Amino acid sequence: MTKTLVKAPFRADHVGSLLRPERIHQARKDFQAGNLSAQELHTIETEEIKKIVDKQIEVGLQAVTDGEFRRRFWHTDFLEHLNGVEGYVPESGFAFKGEETERYDVRVIGKISFNQDHPHIKDFIEFKEIVGDRAVAKQTIPSPNQLFNAGIRNLEIYPDIEEYTNDVIQTYKDAIQAFYDAGCRYLQLDDVYIAGLNAPEIPFNDSGYSREQLIDLALRVANGVLEDKPEDLVITTHLCRGNYRSKWAFEGSYAKIAPTLFAKEQVNGFFLEYDDDRSGDFGPLEHIPNGGPQVVLGVFTSKHGTLEDKENIKARVEEATKYVPLEQLCISPQCGFASTHHGNILTEEEQWAKLKYIVDISKEIWG
Repeated sequence: MTKTLVKAPFRADHVGSLLRPERIHQARKDFQAGNLSAQELHTIETEEIKKIVDKQIEVGLQAVTDGEFRRRFWHTDFLEHLNGVEGYVPESGFAFKGEETERYDVRVIGKISFNQDHPHIKDFIEFKEIVGDRAVAKQTIPSPNQLFNAGIRNLEIYPDIEEYTNDVIQTYKDAIQAFYDAGCRYLQLDDVYIAGLNAPEIPFNDSGYSREQLIDLALRVANGVLEDKPEDLVITTHLCRGNYRSKWAFEGSYAKIAPTLFAKEQVNGFFLEYDDDRSGDFGPLEHIPNGGPQVVLGVFTSKHGTLEDKENIKARVEEATKYVPLEQLCISPQCGFASTHHGNILTEEEQWAKLKYIVDISKEIWG
């Protein structure tokens, strides 16, 4: 059978999450109050997903997502359905710039493995049927490295970090195969953990490893997961500095991780955040191999609705070509519009206008 290779990431792409419409917010409240069944909630989510698939296609995107409409958080909903992992409410949320996040996290309670009945697989099958052959159905999941945040690994179950590493890698290899078998050909791994390794002080280290050792471990995990990836499955990674109600968690360039991860991670593309001054310059891109992964420049912000200056965007893309050839570049927002159910501080109209603007500018740059 001939395999059709997806040419992703696309010149105009997006990270994945979209603002939840008020109808979904209300449905979730009604479900929590016991006034709506799980099936009724699912039906409402499906109807709203159909609308935003149509809208993404309308604005010109070639890759579409389900907006993460069935999730509360970008990562915990996936992780807590792995075998050996549970969700829980900790004593405090994560510290973002000027705000503490809603309190929810995951922790290991047993040996980790992939749950073959993971709900995200069934959700993807339904989503792909909605998309049909109109666009590429893109799936987003948290990176395996998210499981290395402090407090997640249970030291009684996994006193040896190497045993833990091996189980995490196998879990994700099985997850990737399950999505592939479900028809997924464009998968994105979202990673705040790796971006955090650039922070002046690493905020999530309970391993005893140095920064350099953690960076090497993160590469080993990423490449271990990708080792048996099917040839016709595109996998990208989004290196995120945090996105919660238009707030961020980390600042600084990618300089500390670039010599290792940019140079050696075997993904098909990097989604990188370059939406403001705290992101640093394009210098670390010099470590991207020529002809290697595509680089999706997140030079638009998802944190507010104001449209960026077109000529400035073009100038920034031109600046990036000092390090990466133009044919190896793409553009997108720096992150999703709603990494959590709360969403960023902008309107749905502003969200769609920005995505269409990105598509239009990409056509001016690449034709």
